Amino acid sequence: MTFASSPALVEVPESTSINTILRERVARSGEQVLIERRDSPTGPWIPVTARAFEEEVFGLARGLVARGVNQGDRIAIMSRTRYEWTLLDFAIWAVGGIPVPVYETSSAEQVHWILGDAGVRLAVVETAQHAEVVNQAWQHGLPMLEDVLLIDDDALTHLRDRGTHLSPMAVSERRDAVQRDDIATIIYTSGSTGRPKGAVLSHGNFAHLVMNAAVGIPELVSAPGARTLLFLPLAHVFARFVEVSVIGGSAVLGHSPDVKNLVPDLGSFRPTFLLAVPRVFEKVYNSAEQKAGSGVKNRIFTWAAGVAGDYSRALDSASGPRWWLRTRHGVADRLVFSNLRAALGGNLKWAVSGGAPLGERLGHFFRGVGVTILEGYGLTETTAPTAVNLPGRVAIGTVGPAFFGTAVRIADDGEILLAGPHIFHGYLNQPELTAEALDGGWFRTGDLGTLDERGNLRITGRKKEIIVTAGGKNVAPAQLEDRLRAHPIISQVVVVGDQRPFIGALVTLDAEMLPGWCATNGLPALTVAEARMHPTVLASIDQAVNQANEAVSKAESIRKIAVLEGDFTEANGYLTPSIKVKRAKVIADFAPTIEALYGGGPAAPTTSPFSAVGSR
Repeated sequence: MTFASSPALVEVPESTSINTILRERVARSGEQVLIERRDSPTGPWIPVTARAFEEEVFGLARGLVARGVNQGDRIAIMSRTRYEWTLLDFAIWAVGGIPVPVYETSSAEQVHWILGDAGVRLAVVETAQHAEVVNQAWQHGLPMLEDVLLIDDDALTHLRDRGTHLSPMAVSERRDAVQRDDIATIIYTSGSTGRPKGAVLSHGNFAHLVMNAAVGIPELVSAPGARTLLFLPLAHVFARFVEVSVIGGSAVLGHSPDVKNLVPDLGSFRPTFLLAVPRVFEKVYNSAEQKAGSGVKNRIFTWAAGVAGDYSRALDSASGPRWWLRTRHGVADRLVFSNLRAALGGNLKWAVSGGAPLGERLGHFFRGVGVTILEGYGLTETTAPTAVNLPGRVAIGTVGPAFFGTAVRIADDGEILLAGPHIFHGYLNQPELTAEALDGGWFRTGDLGTLDERGNLRITGRKKEIIVTAGGKNVAPAQLEDRLRAHPIISQVVVVGDQRPFIGALVTLDAEMLPGWCATNGLPALTVAEARMHPTVLASIDQAVNQANEAVSKAESIRKIAVLEGDFTEANGYLTPSIKVKRAKVIADFAPTIEALYGGGPAAPTTSPFSAVGSR
């Protein structure tokens, strides 16, 4: 198939906005809990009803009006994922303003570009450190910026007090004037291929997805007792979509600002569904395996993981799991699966994965455990989901069918083209890039994919990342990288080989997982510098390379690897805030190491000495 579409379940009226979504939630269930918040990292969860939240939104919105914020003004938010972000979002929308999210890890240079390009008038930041970054950017010239408000300095209370003299009508008139096609937010892409671009998203973009999700995926956002805990950055479109979707359904929203506290937060909040990126699910699996240790416990975990995969695959068969498999699954559940579900809060039934391919191994494992991961696909430019597996229609290994109201077309060169009411309006201040991306009513994603006979989309790679070997073989690196990253101590992988005689890979190690892995494998505690040269570590990675190569032809297989001394991080500039590798920067900076892989330089100590690696 080269074309597939799904009809919209709900059409969005012209008068609808994100403000309408909150207003309707209050009308439906004003006295029911909408959000649970915390005043301290370990404090109790405090319920906030829909009506109480709307009152807080109005109070803050009156302060924005008193401060002189006009309709269409851009206001930056730089913060971790916390209650105040959601409150600010809806207060800014209520006065017709435009929130501009900024990753809380952004540098002064990045902040300067975003605030300047968007024409931000007011910046609201969480901490004094964030304020310092914005002030550094301000010193280099931001003519539109007027002030920086600090959440930790009680700025929102002061802002609320500033507007107490105003009537609620000062807000409601503006709120009701916001229309479907008005700009809701400007979200800057993570910049994996260059300077971030500001994607202009409308209220209608969000409303279309949210209103259709409430009807089309009620198991998540509209089921009785539905709850979700946001921990991904609200600067990312994925989390922003879920933030608004919870308001549009009947679920309860919570925030977890520090991933270091995620496990206890899950235990106390007890979500029924989560959104995460594949790396989170990899960490959960690897941590569970590591916790099993060695010996009998490790053998039990390995057996149970196999049962989970077999059970999940059997669910896709006409007959379903046979009695003997159901029996084994029940034993595995008592020994392993129940503990894993408890670590995820005990009530978790669904998870939504996006941002990168999940891989069939993890998809089947978690479904076998009792947590079905609905893998999806979307971009900033599509306001997040544009294809997603549905609770009643899960095809593990694909990102599911087109989302409601979406059309998908596969171009002659394999590029995925999209159309629908959720597609962005264009890139801010970049008409040429907008014209290039929006071609004849279709959005050119830059991603490659295929459609199966049921209309499920499978992502096969990134168009700009296709490697062409010296022998003329086209290789999509994503599949190899994703499979190799499944190894417990592998953190990041960059496949190389453009115009080279064979495929190679740069590999980094996960310092957090290394100690436990060493203990499980009978090794002393090793540093990353020691591990990258240790024969046992390299032999294990070599085995993982063999397994990854099983998915591709010999011409596409990895022949040599280089294990690097450090990891790719956001701090050293090799990862974007959304945990995407800046491939071009890695290839440029590690050119000598890559050259050594192909015999074009001195033998590098980072290159695996194992003959099996060198002679594939």
